[in-house]
Amino acid sequence: MATKTAPTPAVIVEEVTNGKEKNAFLDALHKVMLASIGVVALAQEEIEDFVNKLVEKGEIAEKDGKKLVNDVMAKRKKSAEKAEDEFTKRVEEIMDRMSVPTKADIEALGEKITTLSKKVEDLKKA
Repeated sequence: MATKTAPTPAVIVEEVTNGKEKNAFLDALHKVMLASIGVVALAQEEIEDFVNKLVEKGEIAEKDGKKLVNDVMAKRKKSAEKAEDEFTKRVEEIMDRMSVPTKADIEALGEKITTLSKKVEDLKKA
């Protein structure tokens, strides 16, 4: 059997919202995720603009400005990864509390059904 890996928040939302009925919670979750992506992009632009202004004013060297932007972006990336991990954990907890089966659960049931179907066919032949 394949090892179980935790899906990303985007995968969780996509898998659950592909159904015909969308849950209001999942709609809100999807909107929050899209907004957070926009905030991150805007923050990066603001940081770059701020550092560029400092370089233009001569308050810092261009090389130092690039290093500063890279350092801030690296810290932001680490922070975003930590936030994503925490977000994934919380979504999994909520899905568990709602008794929503995981993809792995459904695949395991599919394997059991296949095995049982083969046994039924073998019994019919006997």
